[in-house]
Amino acid sequence: MLTNCKICTAKTAGFCFGVDRAVKIVYNNLDKRNQVVTLGPIIHNKNVVAELALRGAVTVDSLSEIAAGQTVVIRSHGVAKNVYEQLEQIGAEIIDATCPFVVRIHNIVSEKSAQGFSVLIAGDRKHPEIEGIVGYCKNGAHVFADANQLREQITAEHFQPEKAVMLAQTTFSTDVWAECKRTAQELLPGLTVFETICNATSERQNEARTLAQQSDVMIIAGDRSSSNTKKLKMVCEPYTKCILIENAKELYQYDFSGANRIGISAGASTPAYIIKEVQQTMTEITGTVDEDFNFEEALEQTFKKIYTGKRVTGYITSVNNSEAIVDIGTKHTGYIPASELSDDSSVKPNDVVKVGDEISLIVMKIDDQNGMVTLSKRKADAMVGFEKIRKAKEEDTIVTGTITNVVKGGVLASVSGVKVFIPASQATARRDDKLEDLLKKTVDFKIIEINEGRQRAVGSIRAVLKEQRDAAKAKFFETAEVGMTVTGEVKSVTDYGAFVDLGGVDGLVRKSDLSWYRIKHPSDVVNVGDKIEVTVKDIDRETEKISLSYKKPDENPWEVFVKNYEVGQVVSATVVSITSFGAFAQIMKGIDGLIHISQIANKRVESVGELLKVGQQVDVKITEIDTERKRISLSIRALLPEDEDAEEAAEDTAEIAEEASAE
Repeated sequence: MLTNCKICTAKTAGFCFGVDRAVKIVYNNLDKRNQVVTLGPIIHNKNVVAELALRGAVTVDSLSEIAAGQTVVIRSHGVAKNVYEQLEQIGAEIIDATCPFVVRIHNIVSEKSAQGFSVLIAGDRKHPEIEGIVGYCKNGAHVFADANQLREQITAEHFQPEKAVMLAQTTFSTDVWAECKRTAQELLPGLTVFETICNATSERQNEARTLAQQSDVMIIAGDRSSSNTKKLKMVCEPYTKCILIENAKELYQYDFSGANRIGISAGASTPAYIIKEVQQTMTEITGTVDEDFNFEEALEQTFKKIYTGKRVTGYITSVNNSEAIVDIGTKHTGYIPASELSDDSSVKPNDVVKVGDEISLIVMKIDDQNGMVTLSKRKADAMVGFEKIRKAKEEDTIVTGTITNVVKGGVLASVSGVKVFIPASQATARRDDKLEDLLKKTVDFKIIEINEGRQRAVGSIRAVLKEQRDAAKAKFFETAEVGMTVTGEVKSVTDYGAFVDLGGVDGLVRKSDLSWYRIKHPSDVVNVGDKIEVTVKDIDRETEKISLSYKKPDENPWEVFVKNYEVGQVVSATVVSITSFGAFAQIMKGIDGLIHISQIANKRVESVGELLKVGQQVDVKITEIDTERKRISLSIRALLPEDEDAEEAAEDTAEIAEEASAE
C-alpha cells in the first residue's frame, strides 16, 4: 500500500460519441434481427467484441463471408464507397454505424476530388478509416504519417496550392497534425486545410498531456490494436512513465512504489466498466481513492439538455475555411457554419473567432443520431445587439453601424448582429445624395422605431446629422465675425454664385465675389466638393444668412498694378474692345486702360476700327492713373512725333469723340 498517493482520472477517458453510437447500434439490432454481422471488429477492443460475439454478433473480415439476407453493420471507421455497392449486390441489409465525423471527411474528399483537387491525408495508411476515406477519392489520395513524409510527397508531386486540400484521420495526433500544418503552410502557402480530428480525440489528448505533466505514472487503458489508444500513450510518454494495459488485472505486474500522483486515461474504444475496474484496482494497490473523477457529474454532463433556440456558451476548439467547431459541454459536437459566424459574407471564420474563444451561441439544429448540433453566433450576437438597440431607443442615444445593403426604399445597417432599416428619407442629409455612396461605410444614427414582436428596428442618419449641424451652427454664430477666414466645402453651384458648407451652416459666395477677373459662370472657379478658404463679408444672425468672399486681397489685380506700374511708363498692351470714342487695352490680367480716340494717332482719326483691331498688340504710354476711380489712361500718340497739323487734327478728333461719348 502506498501512502500519500493521489489517483486522478481524466474526465474525457473512454468511449467517444462515434464508438458509443456504433456499439449501441449493434446491441439494438441484436434484439431485432437475426444473423447480425460486423464488417471487421465494431471497435478495436477485444473485450467488447467478445461480449458482442456472445450475444450473436459475428465479426467477418471480408465480403466473401457475407451471405444474402444477413444484416451487416458498417463499423465506426467507415468503408470505401464501393463496399456499399458490393453489399447491395450480395443482397445484404446494411446498417451504417460510421462515425458522423468520418462521414464528414467522406463528403469533403468526395466533393473536392470530383472538382480536381489533390487530397492529402494525415494518418495510418493501413488503418480502416484511412482505407475508407481513400475509397471516396476519385483519383486516389496522398497519405502521410508525419511532417517528414508530407514534405517528401509535396517535393515529389509539385502540388498546386489552389488545387489541393489537406485533412487528418479523426484520431490523428494533434501534436503531429500541428507540425504537418506548419510544414504545409511553408511549402504550399494558400493550401486549404480542413480540421477533421475528432473533437473528443483532441480533448482527450490535451487532457492526457496535461495530466501526464502532473503525474509520476500515467496509465492508459485500451486495446493494444487501437490506433487512438496508442496515440494517447505516445502523447503522454514525453512527460512521464507511461503504462498501456488492456484490463485491470495487468496492473498487478507493475511497481508503483515512489509514485505520489498517478494519472488514468483511456482510449475512445475503452468501455466505462474497464475504466471503473482500473480505478478500483488502483485503489486496492495504493489504498487511496480517485478524488478527481466524479461519475455523477460526468453522467449529468453527458445528458445535459439542449434544444433548438436555446442560448448556450461554448469554446472554439478548431477553425477552418468553412466552419468553426465548438465544445458546448455536451456529448454533441457543435458546428458553426461560416454563414452563421458573421453578417459579413466577405470575412473568413478565422477573422471572427480563434481557438480557445468563449462565445455565446444559439442552437439552430440538433442531430442526436449523429451527435451533432448546428449553432449560430450571428443570431446570439443579434439577441445581445437588440438589447443594445432597445436601450439606445429608450435613452435616445447614438448607435454606430455599418451599411451592408442598399435595398428598396433605403439601406440596411448592421449593429452588433442586428439589421436596422434606414429609410431613404432618413439616410442622407440631402435628398439628391446617392444611397450607394453609403455602402460599406460606418455611420452614426438614432433608433426612431422598434418592433418588439418581429425584432426589427428603424433608424435615422439624418436625425444625427441634424443634431450635429444644429450644434455646429450654434457654435458658428457664437464665434463668427465679419472679416474672419474659414474653410468650407462647396455644396452647390448656381448661376449667381456658390453655396459653401462651413460645418453646420451654409454661406453664399456671389459670382462677383468668386474672382477678381471676369468669369462666365461660377463653375469656372469652383466645383461641388471643393474645399475652399473664404472670408466672411457679412452675417445676418436674425435670418442666419452669411455672405462670403473667395477673392484674396493680396490677389487684387489693381493693388498689383499700383505696386508695379506708374505714370509715364511705356508698356505693351492688348486691344480687348473698341468703342466710338476709343479702345480698351489690357495691360495685365484684370487691368484695362483706355486709349482715347485722340491718343491713337498723331493725325485726325475718323474711326477707331481703321487703326486698331481686337487682339492687336500695341505699345502705349501710361498717361494717368486714377486710384480713386480705378481708371487708367493710355496713349499711343505720346510715343509718336507731333506736328501742328496733326495736333489740330487730334484736337478736332478729341472734340468729336467727346460729343459722341456724351451722346
